[in-house]
Amino acid sequence: MSDYPDILILRHGETEWNLSGRMQGDQDSPLTDTGRAQARRQGALLAAIGCDGYHWFSSPQGRAWQTATLANLRGAPITPDARLAEITTGDWTGLHFDDIRAQVPHLFDMDDSLSCYDHAPGGEGLAAVAARTRAFLDDLTGPAVIVTHGITSRILRCHLLGQSWEAFDTLEGGQGVIYRVSKRQQERLS
Repeated sequence: MSDYPDILILRHGETEWNLSGRMQGDQDSPLTDTGRAQARRQGALLAAIGCDGYHWFSSPQGRAWQTATLANLRGAPITPDARLAEITTGDWTGLHFDDIRAQVPHLFDMDDSLSCYDHAPGGEGLAAVAARTRAFLDDLTGPAVIVTHGITSRILRCHLLGQSWEAFDTLEGGQGVIYRVSKRQQERLS
């Protein structure tokens, strides 16, 4: 296992599809007013704690890129990296979670409904997300601010914490949040 540099992981702010309960996957919807406010709050927190010298990376998907742009108060260069994109959800993309739950209720029987992402027809699968996020982390050369998505954030943090990626569903999420991960320890900053 690698010892990674200090990382600040941001999840994008609330989107219109988040608000309406639709699965986004590799598709996009705009940030809501709340989502933009969350991104600005992330930026204020980053400015207060200081992240000078950190490299900025973002998923190229619109909701993450907009969050990165709003949170980047100091104007650091932001590098888009497709390995930070959200898991693709195939045929479920754009559907309401309630409709998916009605189609495959057995996937939602457990307390954790996040494992359903591994069963999306035509979707990417969690192991593929784990492989691409590990490759991203292995390429880092210094401390970084990473702006990404819910499932991707959890899997990134598993790698950084020295856990198996399969434990992703045990980590908390949240929109507009920041996690600092350093020396295999995690701290929620917002």
